[in-house]
Amino acid sequence: MITPRYVQTMAAYNSEMNRRTFAAGDMLEEAQRRAEDGAFFGSLHGTLSHLLWADAIWMHRFAGWDAPAGGIPGSAALHPDWDAMREARFALDARIEGWAAEVTQPWLDADFTWTNSQGKVRTNHAALLVMHLFNHGTHHRGQAHALLTRHGARTADTDLPWVVSR
Repeated sequence: MITPRYVQTMAAYNSEMNRRTFAAGDMLEEAQRRAEDGAFFGSLHGTLSHLLWADAIWMHRFAGWDAPAGGIPGSAALHPDWDAMREARFALDARIEGWAAEVTQPWLDADFTWTNSQGKVRTNHAALLVMHLFNHGTHHRGQAHALLTRHGARTADTDLPWVVSR
């Protein structure tokens, strides 16, 4: 379905797009970052806080890293300080890239069982769950991009082949 190289490429893309998103967000006033602009998680800040929580919970499942506090409903408020959230985001991205460098084809090809945020045990194909991790990030960064452009900020290119080349 997918290969370790795909995981490594998407981890690199994820990291770079998060850097670009936060750099654009740094250009906004705090009130603009926190404005309730109609996104699913309300604001740019809330959306990026949720995304950081979601990536951390998947890495807890995949690699046994510390689980973030709370669940989906509180994820938008989990990181109240912009600068601290940015640093946590970049640190997590570096760890995800390190994890991606170690992913093996047999692990991707196997079924994976985890407990979701409601306590339900689930099993699915590991490769599909990894694709979900990166697709979920792209989805919410797309929302963040719309919020950024609403306030006049830009992230530069977002197209995968122009962001990550090998």
